[in-house]
Amino acid sequence: MVTVGIDATNLRGGGGVTHLVELLRALHPVESGIARVVVWGGAPTLQSLDDNPWLIKRNPTALDKGLLHRTVWQFRHLSAEARKEKCDVLFVPGGSFAGNFDCVVTMSQNLLPFDTRELLRYGLSGLTLKWLFLRFTQSRSFRNSNGVIFLTQFAKDAVLRITGPLSGKTSIIPHGLTPRFEHPPRPQRPVTDYDFGTPYRILYVSVIDYYKHQGEVVEAVATLRKQGLPVQLDLVGPAFPPALKKLESIMDQYDPKCEWVCYHGPVQYNELHELYAKVDMGIWASTCETFGIILLEAMASGLPIACSNKQPMPDVTGGAAVYFDAESPADITRALRELIESPSLRATLAQAGFERAKAFSWQQCADETFGFLARISRTESRKKRIQVNHE
Repeated sequence: MVTVGIDATNLRGGGGVTHLVELLRALHPVESGIARVVVWGGAPTLQSLDDNPWLIKRNPTALDKGLLHRTVWQFRHLSAEARKEKCDVLFVPGGSFAGNFDCVVTMSQNLLPFDTRELLRYGLSGLTLKWLFLRFTQSRSFRNSNGVIFLTQFAKDAVLRITGPLSGKTSIIPHGLTPRFEHPPRPQRPVTDYDFGTPYRILYVSVIDYYKHQGEVVEAVATLRKQGLPVQLDLVGPAFPPALKKLESIMDQYDPKCEWVCYHGPVQYNELHELYAKVDMGIWASTCETFGIILLEAMASGLPIACSNKQPMPDVTGGAAVYFDAESPADITRALRELIESPSLRATLAQAGFERAKAFSWQQCADETFGFLARISRTESRKKRIQVNHE
């Protein structure tokens, strides 16, 4: 039986915490060969984890402070704490690790540091320097790890173009899907059933950021309205302030009276499924992703999907979408119009997306993740025994 340590020192919210919560919720430790799981993290992160007799939560004071305090604690204390807890393997889902523990598995969940073209959108700024620093720290961590988990083959290939070959083992394990998002597709009505008083609603859930291209989507929907289609755009998610400022300028240009673009801000994760039930279509216009869990949730909610043609989105959707160039408002308009004007196409793609989403589960993610951690632990343990015998 294996004792797994998990470094959650820099998991503060969003997809990283969701992944950890769902991963541990789906874990059946005995069947997976896991004796205990020890998690080090900040108080809010640990409070979000279900209590279990096999789960030990550790909250050093430094982990509720700023990034510098957390990073110094990880570097100076985490490895010793993991040895004290008799961990066989240390799992680092945040991707960056600078300690000296013997058996470490890291995970790549953020492709932006490894995509130079996308980084250039931020110009010469502190954020660009942050992403470049993350490229350095994560590249170093991946090269020094005994194992690395990637979410998609595309993400693995993109990272390895920067890091070069890795000495440790790798595994591709996609995220899962929370069952509450599952909702069979609703009947698809013709666009003539809608009007500007009760419009056809398009939903885009994502952080407001340059590489998410919300501005291009607004321009595309504005064109549809000029062409006579009664459509409304709902934007949901937290925001990177400079990107939000740019988006608000675009919204003021195309919808000065705030009639058809609604930015709702962030919505609690446990309420998102209710939002999907109120709209008619999902759109996803990102050009830099490791996976796209929100895209999967929209598919599971039974919505027809218009989607960026950049990988890994086509791999995730498996053909169950109409694709577009996210940097071209005209092409986004073309894709949206193709879907809106064809109820039969919407019905076909919504059903295909709903079925496709069933292939992803947190149970499978947990089984594969902890199975990989256990295999890495056993491999490293054998190596140590062989080394001791040779000495």
